[in-house]
Amino acid sequence: MAHEIKPVRRLVTGVDEQGKSFFTDDSAPTSVRSVPERPGYYAHEVWISTSAPAKINEGDMTGLVKTVAPGNGGAILRVIDFPPESKDPAERERGMRATFAKLYKDADHKPENSPHPGMHETETLDYAIVLSGEIVAVMDKEERLMKTGDILIQRGTNHAWANRSDAPCRICFVLIDGKR
Repeated sequence: MAHEIKPVRRLVTGVDEQGKSFFTDDSAPTSVRSVPERPGYYAHEVWISTSAPAKINEGDMTGLVKTVAPGNGGAILRVIDFPPESKDPAERERGMRATFAKLYKDADHKPENSPHPGMHETETLDYAIVLSGEIVAVMDKEERLMKTGDILIQRGTNHAWANRSDAPCRICFVLIDGKR
């Protein structure tokens, strides 16, 4: 049975010459990244700020996103669709390696001797909000099932995401550049 996930809708606001607020955009994100080795995995780059404090009037910079982390004191708002994981360990590992090699080269990908082939670490503070479906948050020592509405505060630790269900899972991530 195929599961359809609703498109991501992004509404952006602004202020006109008279100081009145309005919507500058109401559409899908302009940058959606994927890898053929992992069908159904989509990273919707919704918004990026390139510094802190954020430049309120900065335009859409999502086309510049080529990494997992925002860097330079910035933040990324990203929605990821996680398809169900393959039951075949070799196929699962191939998909994870391709994801990190092609989309997230800056992540410290650590598949060897790990509880999951997607284990990685970034120097960011992440807020992960499950929008639909369910997913397992995997840590080095334990894991927890997260369901719609659950929120994880990811503080630069080694982790992975495992969708062991039979339906896609959608998570909204806010990644904030951090330091140890």
